[in-house]
Amino acid sequence: MAREIRFNAFDMNCVGHIQQGLWSHPRDRSMEYTSLAYWTDYAKRLEAGLFDGIFLADVVGIYDVLSGSPAPALRGAVQVPVNDPMMLVPAMAAATRHLGFGVTANLTYEQPFLFARRMATLDHLTGGRIGWNIVTGYLDSAARAIGLDGQMAHDDRYDLADEYMEVIYKLLEGSWEDGAVVADKTAKVYADPQRVHPVHHHGRQYRVDAYHLSEPSPQRTPVLYQAGSSPRGRQFAATHAECVFVNGQKKEGVREIVTDIRARAEGLGRHGDDIKVFLGATIVTGRTEKEARDKFEDYRQYVSSEAALTHAAASMGIDFDKFDMDEPVETGKSQAITSNIKAMDRAAGPQWTKRKLIEQMVLGSRQPPLVASADQVVDWLVDWVEDTGVDGFNLSRTVVPECFDDIIELVVPRLQEKGLYKTEYREGPLREKLFGNARLSDRHVASTHRQKV
Repeated sequence: MAREIRFNAFDMNCVGHIQQGLWSHPRDRSMEYTSLAYWTDYAKRLEAGLFDGIFLADVVGIYDVLSGSPAPALRGAVQVPVNDPMMLVPAMAAATRHLGFGVTANLTYEQPFLFARRMATLDHLTGGRIGWNIVTGYLDSAARAIGLDGQMAHDDRYDLADEYMEVIYKLLEGSWEDGAVVADKTAKVYADPQRVHPVHHHGRQYRVDAYHLSEPSPQRTPVLYQAGSSPRGRQFAATHAECVFVNGQKKEGVREIVTDIRARAEGLGRHGDDIKVFLGATIVTGRTEKEARDKFEDYRQYVSSEAALTHAAASMGIDFDKFDMDEPVETGKSQAITSNIKAMDRAAGPQWTKRKLIEQMVLGSRQPPLVASADQVVDWLVDWVEDTGVDGFNLSRTVVPECFDDIIELVVPRLQEKGLYKTEYREGPLREKLFGNARLSDRHVASTHRQKV
């Protein structure tokens, strides 16, 4: 296998992200999340390890499904308090030269006109290193926060998202021509008005009559990330995404998702390799397997089962407090993340219980950790790439910063020795580093909104 394995750090601008409870470990520094120095140091570490980027998740509501109350989330710092991920990016970009930044933004609650300007601004300030993780939300609490009674139905949210993306492409790709900025001081002409065009969009959800306010940025459109694994989510990914994030499960399931999304993309006139797939992974490693096992046992002492159930309840839309420990969980119809329920069905069987769920969450999340020596980790990574077709891994934090220091010091050199990991960064914007071109491919649907010159 000659393909380069790629790494993103997977985190959030909060105390407790995925591995619930580990923020309480004595060596964990995630309570420093309100400090800019914490994030700039974080970014420097990742760039020293030649990570492709840091992938920042986000939610805009509180987890209040378990027991019908936000109290468990607040007690356990389950993604609350949580701050805006975009505010971190300029500072981390100023501290680095190559690291990419994938930021999550919920399009359901963002007006596309202003959001397009925010993305363009970040692309300018980072020198073209910004990516956008497109999400449509899964929390009723977020919908209520902006005055709605609840979320739209799961598939309806994707219908809205398709139109949202159309507006974004019109603004970022179609309003300003490449040669619109003249910047002629002598003639006192900054932009050629004939080469800046208004956007007129009158759709079912959005109405925009405006000029995009920002001049073209290095990438124009940010690198597009998406994480939907439902049938509707896969179709959205095949249409729009350049990088797809899939959650860990059995290899056959991941392979089927990867193959299906790439086949759907080819059916839309794209190439299969127009999409890179990142698998979520939690890794606890050491120089030997015993060292890794000892570290894992140390970490386990700080796991919070209540916090883990709080997170699972919100992402599945199920109040687990309504079930006894060994009572089969009735999933019903949920407007949350439907692929999470299906993944649990695959992992524990259709008649799974709360006890089975807790037993699976050995490090505070439903994602089972890989606990192995650095050599074993390398073999595991290679096997997954070869057997499923994924391109890289979103590495979820456990105890920071040591979890990423371990990857950088122990795993990265071993991958480099095998020719499976870069030894230096490619120059250029994030998309160029990933795909060889700073701008979206002509095969992408966004290209249909560019000005014909």
